[in-house]
Amino acid sequence: MQCAETRLNKNSLLLALKRYSSVVNNMEQTILLPSLLRDVPCEDAADCEAAENSMDLYECYHLLKVIRNTVESGLVPHDDSKVIKNAALHKSLEALLEADQEAFFYFHLRGLFSVMGNLTKMSQELTGKYLEIIGIDQ
Repeated sequence: MQCAETRLNKNSLLLALKRYSSVVNNMEQTILLPSLLRDVPCEDAADCEAAENSMDLYECYHLLKVIRNTVESGLVPHDDSKVIKNAALHKSLEALLEADQEAFFYFHLRGLFSVMGNLTKMSQELTGKYLEIIGIDQ
């Protein structure tokens, strides 16, 4: 009997979500003192692609954990300010939804894969920066 993870295609959405969750769990186990990340700015745009420029590493750490918890629980927080902010995008995508639901699905699926890949990379880089801060070479 094969392990469930080995049966998943390497490009599977479930595997991408498991990979992200695993990397964040590793980040959480490695970063024992998250307060050391306070006021340390993100140096690269790649470090905080999904984050605002003013975000420090502590806020990135917290964001990654919140997203992981949302992915694992399936409970999506209802934040009206984000919905209003992205209202124009939703209006333009509504036409696509009405025209071709399959195209709409693939559009979102590609986006989800891209976001999960970026968040996984961000978690790995954050863990590496923490190890640099405390003086441990990788």
